[in-house]
Amino acid sequence: YVCSTWGNNHFKTFDGDVYQFPGVCEYNFVSDCREAYKEFSVHIQRALNSNGHPEIQYILMKIKDITVYLKPNLVVVDGRIVKTPYYTSGVLIESNEIYTKIYAKLGMVLMWNQQDALMVELDNKFNNHTCGLCGDYNGIQIYNEFINGDASYNSITYGNMQKISKPTAKCEDPDETQALPSCNEHRDECHRLLTSPAFADCRLRLNLEMYLQSCMQDKCACNGKDNSFCLCSTISEYSRQCSHAGGRPGEWRTQNFC
Repeated sequence: YVCSTWGNNHFKTFDGDVYQFPGVCEYNFVSDCREAYKEFSVHIQRALNSNGHPEIQYILMKIKDITVYLKPNLVVVDGRIVKTPYYTSGVLIESNEIYTKIYAKLGMVLMWNQQDALMVELDNKFNNHTCGLCGDYNGIQIYNEFINGDASYNSITYGNMQKISKPTAKCEDPDETQALPSCNEHRDECHRLLTSPAFADCRLRLNLEMYLQSCMQDKCACNGKDNSFCLCSTISEYSRQCSHAGGRPGEWRTQNFC
């Protein structure tokens, strides 16, 4: 029931596909895509921060007839800045220094760490009704996202298809021909980090391989620079998803790591 994005442009769809998409336009993250009345939509825009790391700049949501605009430490509802906790017809918004959380009665919970990581949990009454970077929520991997009828898409093409076209937007589509490097030389290190004793309670709850792949891609992208962003974002996501699945990650952060 969870779709998320984190770190170095990683996405995990409701159906469990994990892919990377480095776009910096505004995209449909997840929306109700039925023809008639659409109950909600969530758009996001990323940009590179001063350290050159991708972060979510803003989130724009519509829930029934309410519009919510989120930036770090800022919540705007229907054009007015509001203080949290804030409640309006069926929508509760809470925030602290680290997370902004939105609970919508229609069956959605959104959680953003005000930096790189966003997680949306959606009631299964929306099965097969969603579109966007989170996929169609039909319970089947790959199908209708990356394979649709006779067409097959790579993750960059798929991501570009989710762009919200705005006449004033100045942003380039990422190149659809770029292939991801194979990063197998980092497998052992990533495996060691993700199977550390702190995560013993997570092993049976999550698909380890998909976080391994993300961790390996992160290491490649950092080219050997000892950069905490490279490792910490995927391990943080693993820890968050483990908690969300009912696990109890131990203390994995230390003075010298993350």
